[in-house]
Amino acid sequence: MTVYLIAILCVVGLAVGQILFKVSAAALSASGSLFSPKAASALVAAMCLYGITSIAWVWILQKIELGRVYPLMALAFVLVPIGSYLVFGERFQTQYFIGVALIMLGIIIAVRA
Repeated sequence: MTVYLIAILCVVGLAVGQILFKVSAAALSASGSLFSPKAASALVAAMCLYGITSIAWVWILQKIELGRVYPLMALAFVLVPIGSYLVFGERFQTQYFIGVALIMLGIIIAVRA
């Protein structure tokens, strides 16, 4: 059970990393320089988060089969858009929510198999 919890934390970390990449991209567009403090710090934070989650993922793969834990990665398709809504105010259509529901159903089925 602990392995699955850490796997979910990895997915959350990757989702936060994606939001930080977008923050970096927006700061780059605003400043015109990747070396602006906001762009650089968001980029470095995202890369560090990706590095930490990658190391944790390797640990997870020592404990459990890839095919059993990988379906949890699909949670990123749910978490990243939620984060983009909360941080950037991005909007989604009804079809998106139907797709998210199907992804969640698929994750539940795959993890219980």
